[in-house]
Amino acid sequence: MSNLTNEILYKITKALNLNSDEIIKIYSLAHYNMKSLHLENLLKKSQDDDFEICNYEELGTFIDGLILFKRGESSKKRKDEVVELTNNLILKKLRIALELKENEIEIIFGLADVELTKQQLSALFRKENNKNFKLCSNEILIDFLDGLNEFYFVGEIE
Repeated sequence: MSNLTNEILYKITKALNLNSDEIIKIYSLAHYNMKSLHLENLLKKSQDDDFEICNYEELGTFIDGLILFKRGESSKKRKDEVVELTNNLILKKLRIALELKENEIEIIFGLADVELTKQQLSALFRKENNKNFKLCSNEILIDFLDGLNEFYFVGEIE
């Protein structure tokens, strides 16, 4: 397992300026008991002592908790089916959690110097069995997260 999941977790928390207490609260909203020391080790650089790999379950749980943290509990009954966490799903869940509109997503990618047409962008959010579905690469996801950091940083200045 690579440390991509750690990088994603780190970049989301950095972009949203979340402190450790908020991150632990986000995990608790998704019914996950995140320990402070474990979280600290997940957010370390891979070359640091005590670095721990963030597994897909921990990343997915964080993103699910982020939706609850940002939007509150949904009135719709949640399905407790297990779904494989993909880069496309991470993008979709971040769009939901942060209530991002299409033009904001375009701006975020633009801040990361990624040019996507409207068709390419919508293809990232389609279901996998759709003929126009486009797989979100690690590079595209990381670029999005870098753009997200810029998007929220710029918003703080204004």
